[in-house]
Amino acid sequence: MSTDGGPGAASPLCSLCGVPQIPEKIHELTVGQLSARSGAAVSALHFCESKGLISSRRTPGNQRRYSRDALRRVAFVRAAQRVGIPLATIRDALSELPEERTPTREDWARLSERWRSELEERIRQLNRLRDHLTDCIGCGCLSLETCVLSNPDDVFGERLTGSRLLAEGR
Repeated sequence: MSTDGGPGAASPLCSLCGVPQIPEKIHELTVGQLSARSGAAVSALHFCESKGLISSRRTPGNQRRYSRDALRRVAFVRAAQRVGIPLATIRDALSELPEERTPTREDWARLSERWRSELEERIRQLNRLRDHLTDCIGCGCLSLETCVLSNPDDVFGERLTGSRLLAEGR
């Protein structure tokens, strides 16, 4: 195995975490290197790219090459997804950053503060659903305030009544 950092080189492992390390002199990563270093599957990286979350350039042989900032962007995306932030919201947040700039701790703090109220609302809704789960399963009412599973806050009851709900859904 080559250790000069060339295309066939084995990446040394971090002694603490066992994650492949990319030598500093390598400024672009293959999709395999990005996958190994980030922990994201190659297919997930391709998906992220198709959604505009990360970007690559193509070599003359039509192979993808990612700049090193893609590592931090992938970590940013994965952390945001873990807390339930939709991909469109993550993409919008990343689009605020200059191209090829690694998201910083300050970027994360600013963006996560924006997402805090959305997450708190989701937590409130999930707690309410949990607390009323046994009350509502199978009731089928769709208009009672107590039916928090299929009709949170009786939104249907304020607009419509009865079977017209089914016609509107079609």
